[in-house]
Amino acid sequence: MDERQQQMSRDIAIGESPRQPLRQFLRTLRAHLDKWPWARAAYRVAVALIGGTVVVVGLIMVPLPGPGWLVVFLGFAILGTEFAWAKKVAAFVKRQLARFWAWYNARRARKRAGAAA
Repeated sequence: MDERQQQMSRDIAIGESPRQPLRQFLRTLRAHLDKWPWARAAYRVAVALIGGTVVVVGLIMVPLPGPGWLVVFLGFAILGTEFAWAKKVAAFVKRQLARFWAWYNARRARKRAGAAA
């Protein structure tokens, strides 16, 4: 596992941590809002808008230097507080990203071995 892949794994773990202050705040707020159905619906809409915006901003940041994937997974973590599909999408994206990095590293190693011969 190269340094980029290790950094990406660390970023993902940080973004998914249940100890993230934002996730703790959302969990507390959700428990309080369960008392009023209309507030619960408004909360779900707000989570969808905020989480979706964070995911889009993260995707824009991916090709730029910085924590693009961390922001994407943070967006999915926000969405995952209310939507089960978001947790499934995040797990799928993580698996695909891990496969890509494994393929990329193997390809790079083959090129180095070919160039050294």
